Amino acid sequence: MKELRSTPRAALASRRGRLAAALVGVPALFASGRPIGRNYPANPYPFRASSHFLYFAGASLEDAWLLCEGEETTLFLAPPPPDDALWHGPSPSREAIAEALAVEVRPLDELARTVAGRNVTTVPVQDLATRATQEKLLARSLEHPSERDERLLDAIIALRLVHDAAAIAELRAAAVPTEAGHRAAMAATRAGVPEHAIRAAFDGAFFAQGAAGHAYSPIVTVHGEVLHSHSYDNVLAEGDLLLADVGAESAGGFACDVTRVWPVSGRFSSTQRELYELVLASQEAAIVASVPGARWRDVHLVAARVIAEGLVALGILRGDPAELVADGVHALFFPHGVGHLLGLDVHDMEDLGDHAGYAPGRTRSDQFGLSYLRLDRDLAPGMAVTVEPGFYQVPAILEDPRLRALAGDRLDRDRLARFSDVRGIRIEDDVLVTPRGNEVLTAAIPKGPAEIEAAVGR
Repeated sequence: MKELRSTPRAALASRRGRLAAALVGVPALFASGRPIGRNYPANPYPFRASSHFLYFAGASLEDAWLLCEGEETTLFLAPPPPDDALWHGPSPSREAIAEALAVEVRPLDELARTVAGRNVTTVPVQDLATRATQEKLLARSLEHPSERDERLLDAIIALRLVHDAAAIAELRAAAVPTEAGHRAAMAATRAGVPEHAIRAAFDGAFFAQGAAGHAYSPIVTVHGEVLHSHSYDNVLAEGDLLLADVGAESAGGFACDVTRVWPVSGRFSSTQRELYELVLASQEAAIVASVPGARWRDVHLVAARVIAEGLVALGILRGDPAELVADGVHALFFPHGVGHLLGLDVHDMEDLGDHAGYAPGRTRSDQFGLSYLRLDRDLAPGMAVTVEPGFYQVPAILEDPRLRALAGDRLDRDRLARFSDVRGIRIEDDVLVTPRGNEVLTAAIPKGPAEIEAAVGR
């Protein structure tokens, strides 16, 4: 029988109760989405339910709809096709699903008349076919949220920003296969091995540990200056640094997001080690700053200031580090934000845009680098974030006329050329904010230079 992995009933009751209290009688409808076929319907991409549905429903069910109204929660499901058991094995019964998820289960064909003529609120899903069905059911466009939709978004954000015990357990569970994957990838690294073989080491470790899969498309590349590289065509060579941004998804759908960088040879060169230790110092300072009450923008600036100070010390930049950060000169080498929310999505709730990432009254900067900050809220116990500063030599940035003018003589290009064996370094951990500080959920994954060197090719 297909396994029904579900969130504990007590956690679901608490989440639904808090949602009902926030909406005060307004019905909320969540869609799970549908499998999408790869060229033909019987060969679908791996299915994963919409995170908002999963948070309140508790299980990843295909083409399912959850109606939350006060103390009542109803799950609408289509019956499996008559030959489904032949191809996929028996499905859990409606009674088993109702018991596991603490819901009433009704046939999907009753949904339309249940919501007809009622002012039901919802969140649009990314699956366009399901979104069209949402609009048909509710007889309105979802392009512009209604006042009730805005209330629902605010309620979801308030709930998902601060993780409950069930969610924290899932985040910890996702870190276990992620550690195994990174250790296996480091051990498999040696000159002459293709990137895709290292990617395969992650795959094997993840599934051996029972992970649901990858939380996002893995980045495994010797071109660390390409922030979101998703090809694995290069062959590892002596002198290369390998950047691996790879995280597992827990059985319950929660994400882990970790980046490590290691030398293919098993030993950092002197220049690689200097810049690696600089990025590590920046990351550690940002982790220390990630405590209750801290503004995330300030955590980012802590990381940026350490990067600027280190680049001045290395002779790559000239000037006062505070001024370099204020002017955005450091962003030539650290162009992205220091991290983001983490939860059911690797960039948690990013489908809601800055409504989720930015506190009311805060807006994105238009300064290069700072404009990519995905989060600007005050941290609170129960929030989970990634902390991931970096150093990159991106030709398109270093040769951009506007950014060249910004840097002027504050960038010593001759000195920078001495560090040509560093394309990109990013060090990333998952951090849970606690009442007295924080907990690094991924601390067991090698990160110190000596630890890294000891793990490579072993």
